[in-house]
Amino acid sequence: MIYFLVLVLLWVSLMVYFRIAVHYRIIDRPNDRSSHSSFTIRGAGVIFLMAMMLAGWLHFDNYKLPILATLLIGGISFIDDRVSLSYRLRILVQVLSTGFLLYGLKFHTFFPLWAIPLLYILVLGIINAYNFMDGINGMTGLYSLLVLGALQYINFHILHFIEADMIWFPMLACLVFLFFNFRKKAKCFAGDVGSISMAFWVVFLLLVLIRSGGSWLYFLFLTVYGADAGMTVLHRLLRKKNIFEPHRTYLFQLLANEAAWPHLLVSTIYTGIQAVMIILILWLQPFVPSAVIATIILLPPFLAYLLLKPHLMRLVKEHEKA
Repeated sequence: MIYFLVLVLLWVSLMVYFRIAVHYRIIDRPNDRSSHSSFTIRGAGVIFLMAMMLAGWLHFDNYKLPILATLLIGGISFIDDRVSLSYRLRILVQVLSTGFLLYGLKFHTFFPLWAIPLLYILVLGIINAYNFMDGINGMTGLYSLLVLGALQYINFHILHFIEADMIWFPMLACLVFLFFNFRKKAKCFAGDVGSISMAFWVVFLLLVLIRSGGSWLYFLFLTVYGADAGMTVLHRLLRKKNIFEPHRTYLFQLLANEAAWPHLLVSTIYTGIQAVMIILILWLQPFVPSAVIATIILLPPFLAYLLLKPHLMRLVKEHEKA
């Protein structure tokens, strides 16, 4: 019964947010870097944050600092959706939130001091990769629903590591959001509040899982995002481009824009590939060495990127000439 009530609450909350967003003009305006062509409500991913806070309120005593850190990073992201904040301020808040998260989970007692900066880099990398990949209809909601579902499967069938509500509530938020976003013409986008809050929550869940005895291989549940975002950043560095400057050269953007693949098809393919990887990880883990599994999972997406990217970049140049 509680899940039905949460679903209704999230639905009603999103309806209210739509009215507020229209009134205050919290909308995405298409530009030459956009993958859409019409005005669309931005920041609807606030219901992700709302679902996380509802779950956190029920279990606050167990996860005080991680929940407050999620509220902090989600809050500043929501403000950024309304008025553009400086990149330095956003990074500062991300670093502070990551510190609260790691301290709240007592990771400083599990690892030597030199390893903590590596954890910061990992967390911040995932947060920003998740944000970079939020560019076409269906991507963030569908991909997040898959990853959360996989973590809930582990929670029930492999290793119980967290209260189920901490995963169910964000999954319900994904379903509500997808109803309005998984469309040819989306009614709303997640915005930074959606993608960054979800990324932070997924990292939180993964860290709790690892702290409870789970494998670091579970971070490969984010391989598809990591491959596209990571290789694109590397590609721009090699071309001596500013990696912080907005652009439209991620592989998923090139497929949706230059190759003219439907947004929903690209989102479904990305999620489908990640689903196959997750199944392989769960199937192989009991009897295959971790290094072998990592190679099996990581090699194909990076090779696919190297094969597809040059062709798609040629299309970009042809379009620019035209």
